[in-house]
Amino acid sequence: MPELPDIEVYVDHLRRRILGQPLSGARIASAFLVRTFDPPLKAAFGKRVTGVARMGKRLVFDFEDDLHLVLHLMIAGRLRWREPGAKVPGKLGLAAFDFPNGTLLLTEASPKKRASLHVVRGRDALRGLDPGGLEPLGASVADFAAALRSESHTVKRSLTDPHLLSGIGNAYSDEILWRARLSPLKLTGKLTDDEIARLHAAVQATLTEWTARLAKDTGEAFPEKVTAFRDEMAVHGKYRKPCPACGSPVQRIAYADNEANYCATCQTGGKLLADRSLSRLMHDDWPKTLEELEARRSKR
Repeated sequence: MPELPDIEVYVDHLRRRILGQPLSGARIASAFLVRTFDPPLKAAFGKRVTGVARMGKRLVFDFEDDLHLVLHLMIAGRLRWREPGAKVPGKLGLAAFDFPNGTLLLTEASPKKRASLHVVRGRDALRGLDPGGLEPLGASVADFAAALRSESHTVKRSLTDPHLLSGIGNAYSDEILWRARLSPLKLTGKLTDDEIARLHAAVQATLTEWTARLAKDTGEAFPEKVTAFRDEMAVHGKYRKPCPACGSPVQRIAYADNEANYCATCQTGGKLLADRSLSRLMHDDWPKTLEELEARRSKR
């Protein structure tokens, strides 16, 4: 799912292309995309774009007459900028938004079609779509600590909860926790002040650095390679590859529809984290340390 750095790069490039431009029309290829009916999408036709912004992991398009289009790309939604009147891709295409200078295509590489578009009028209606999480960039340590400690969850879950923190998902939470040298399963209620400060600094540095890196890599072209997996990432998507800090193989645990990637040496004192399903299956046979796991693998 595109997260804060990816969405910010989208916002920058969309502003360059459509700010001040009127929406000529829209071609909707999926009946599941538009989730509202009043006002209708056609109410924005002919209206000029007055702003483009990020709201959590959503993109907000502001139009004249206090109209707002709120787009949530979910996991597999992506945007493409093409020549005016470009055709909606047959298999992956969800919609085309036509402007005088080009067409913004929305695609989704998933059969579940989870991407959503809301059309609302007025700031109150717009705020109703905001999960309300604290914006992590620029947040003070005190506000950050208050958000994390407002509920007792694992730090991985709290970082990715849009009601607590805005714009952080599975990928960048892995990178943040690795930088902060914290276990993804540590409970927020047990974080010390020093750990909170370390985590806050890691959030700021990780999101800022990755936003700048993605912007530099994209250059003047519209961002086409939006992915949760990057070669330069330390642990996310790097299972069994060496940690860039210590060389130990990166580990992972799976839960629900997500997974956490971590370095046992750097983040958990060498202890292996066991997901619930494997723990129940293996009971006492589950290896407790990285050394025990590697010893078992060497015997195969």
